[in-house]
Amino acid sequence: MAEPTPLILVLEDDPDLRSLLRRGLREEGFAVEAMATAAELLDRISALDPDALVVDIGLPDADGRDVVQALRARGVGAPVMFLTARDALPDRLAGFAAGGDDYLTKPYAFAELVARLRALVRRGGADVALLVGEMRLDPATHNASVRAAAVALTPTEFRVLARLAATPGAAVRRQDLVRAGWPYGAIVHENTLDVCIRRIRRKLTTLEGAPEVVTVHGVGYSLR
Repeated sequence: MAEPTPLILVLEDDPDLRSLLRRGLREEGFAVEAMATAAELLDRISALDPDALVVDIGLPDADGRDVVQALRARGVGAPVMFLTARDALPDRLAGFAAGGDDYLTKPYAFAELVARLRALVRRGGADVALLVGEMRLDPATHNASVRAAAVALTPTEFRVLARLAATPGAAVRRQDLVRAGWPYGAIVHENTLDVCIRRIRRKLTTLEGAPEVVTVHGVGYSLR
């Protein structure tokens, strides 16, 4: 049986580049839906099940990073490649913090875009859930679950807990948790992380067998 054709959603406001991406990606064997505005993408996303997205950061009606954060909040877990004319490190970090998976700076070689996109599609087909003991973290739904029981986390709570879960038992510095949970440049007050941790702890107590978030004084937190 033939493999299904991967569906790529392209969000690009430049009509010439949008047409080029649509035509070129179709010639490379992808199915393509191309849109010019964030509003159009958010309006249509519920009827589509993309394998990956190509998103321009500089859109006329929104920042592409904000669009991806909105998609992640809706449970859209498909991998995202950002396109941008900006190559500064803060811009790249902000893109990854918003939920992006790859970052390509204009001008770029189309062959490189295709190669990176194929890698994202392959990766997106795998189960990217994170397991810590009996607890499972699902990035597509922002849920934490133990066996049949599950709790919903906000995107920020999920990112903070996922950072702790990436190194279970190890102390994670407060600064690293803030970087994981909030976009680059966001104003995060001293107690904001503590409030987030309290909410995570409260939710995890409803899951029998879930690990515990432990305070490591003078350092940060640990998942044990």
